[in-house]
Amino acid sequence: MTDPQTPAQLPAAPPSQAPLSPRGLRRKRLRKRVRTKIRGPSFNRLIPNILTMLGLCSGLTGMRFAVEGRFQAAGLALLLSAFIDGLDGRIARLLRGSTRFGAEFDSLSDFVCFGVAPSFLLFFWALQDGGRYAFLPCLMFTVCMALRLARFNTTLDGEEDKPKYASNFFTGVPAPAGAGLALFPMFLGLEAEKLGIDWLYRLTRLPWLPTLTLISTAFLLVSTLRVWSFKNFKVPAQYVLPVMLGTGAYTAVLVADPWAALAAAGVIYMVLLPLSHFSFLKLKKAAEDLQEDVEDEPSA
Repeated sequence: MTDPQTPAQLPAAPPSQAPLSPRGLRRKRLRKRVRTKIRGPSFNRLIPNILTMLGLCSGLTGMRFAVEGRFQAAGLALLLSAFIDGLDGRIARLLRGSTRFGAEFDSLSDFVCFGVAPSFLLFFWALQDGGRYAFLPCLMFTVCMALRLARFNTTLDGEEDKPKYASNFFTGVPAPAGAGLALFPMFLGLEAEKLGIDWLYRLTRLPWLPTLTLISTAFLLVSTLRVWSFKNFKVPAQYVLPVMLGTGAYTAVLVADPWAALAAAGVIYMVLLPLSHFSFLKLKKAAEDLQEDVEDEPSA
């Protein structure tokens, strides 16, 4: 028998673990510091959408300036929106960040900046005192701009099926150009005000001139007129230097006298519209003739 005063034997303690080497300790720390990966788009894919958002904010700010009667600031805000609109798509293709979300967001931004804002500006410029029907041209322009953008979005999926010559042309006047054509009376009026030509300034503030530009531009937006897109426009080698010099000269005029440059650009663009349509018809006829020749060769 065991002695009652002898303490009971305790279970044997587990053997102590061997101390980790410095290399093992470093591996253990590295395992603890491993972070979970962040899932989401890269920042490069967000840059085009950020630019589109900035253009949208610029267009909305231009509408605010129009309410306050600051038409020069409103025109500059829309000009900035047009510049950003021409930039975000090219940056998206350059960074390979083109997405369906970006295309839809860009279309909605174009509708606000180039469909709503121009009619908004012209209403406060000359149409608010034109009677009960003065708002109808603004309404017509905005609706036609929405239809034009909707038609453009529906053709995005079938872009690969187009003939090669047709990819260099828009169907109808594009949204930024349509906004510039509609705002021609305001650009001309601001330049007349700057030069002190009172009769011309008063003429541009009459309701009939903005009504004419809004309605005519609305028909151009939804028309089937083929307009140069200038995306894949190739300049002949002998005209490269004159085109560069002309672009630099126009940029200098735009900085020094923006309203005259924008009004002149609207007139030049209207002159180019029939030329671009005739160029499309010429290319289409040449492609059809070539197709007929290819079909006739096997039969011969």
